[in-house]
Amino acid sequence: MTKPPNSRPGFWCQFWRRWVAGVDTPASGQQRSGGWIPIRSLSPRHKPRILKHLLSLEPQDRYLRFGYPATDEQIERYVLGLNFDRDEIFGVFNRRLALVAMAHLAFSVDPQWATCAEFGVSVASHQRGKGLGGRLFNHAVMHARNQGVSMLFIHALSENVAMLKIARHAGAKVQRDGSESEAYLTLPEATLDSQLSGLMQEQMAEFDYQLKNQAHQFREWLATVQEIRQGVRDARHTVHKP
Repeated sequence: MTKPPNSRPGFWCQFWRRWVAGVDTPASGQQRSGGWIPIRSLSPRHKPRILKHLLSLEPQDRYLRFGYPATDEQIERYVLGLNFDRDEIFGVFNRRLALVAMAHLAFSVDPQWATCAEFGVSVASHQRGKGLGGRLFNHAVMHARNQGVSMLFIHALSENVAMLKIARHAGAKVQRDGSESEAYLTLPEATLDSQLSGLMQEQMAEFDYQLKNQAHQFREWLATVQEIRQGVRDARHTVHKP
């Protein structure tokens, strides 16, 4: 009789070593090494940061992300309409808690397509070339699997080479129809490993976020203290000025 995966010797050691070493498992199943990037689930309280991130996108980036030249008002309506109870929204924060990349995993509202979801991503221009889009895609794939999704869709403009490259690398089938393309990725069923990976990823990202938040609050406090000290010095200088 075959033993379950978690009963095999070294299962937990291998599982933990993968995280400590910072090795990702792409949707294609092939491992690649690289530093771990904390990807955190976003909630309604993050809407101001989401809005700020999307509004900071250049016109061309807005065009590629939404498929049309989205105005500020259209982006505001998009953020206002985000459904955090139904969908999964993920983000990457820098050390100053600015949202530099985000992904939207939208689940189908049609019961006929209950096992389907759509993926969209945006990355700040100054954070390009770091693989954040690919990391967010792999993260979304893992969560989609754990939610019972069997088919992931990526709707992109045909000129969005970066997004289509990520999809093809993951094994998606891409169909081009003029200026637009559709990518379809069939997902395997969730496993104990994918479920534990999702749980651990979330816990580690939350811990990282709290550390950044504490550091951010400390920097603000320190800046206030330095401002007060400078004010006291200026006051003393004024008092003792002959």
